[in-house]
Amino acid sequence: MKKAEQKLTLDGPTSYQIKVPGELDARWSGWAAGMTLAAERGGDGLPVTTLTGVLDQAALHSLLRRLYALGLPLISVICVECS
Repeated sequence: MKKAEQKLTLDGPTSYQIKVPGELDARWSGWAAGMTLAAERGGDGLPVTTLTGVLDQAALHSLLRRLYALGLPLISVICVECS
């Protein structure tokens, strides 16, 4: 059976997982467009925060700009599930 292709759009919501170094606790969730935040230790023992949630492209770009303004480099930005 052939898997249906899913297409990213500019206005459709998509599930993303974003990783940044450091530890952001749950208080940042509202600031981070309602994303779920989870901090854990990476393989090198340093903290890494994973932000997970559903955003459209405009909200994703806004969140990435906020992370940039905080001086947080991106470890990864992954499209988890297209809708």
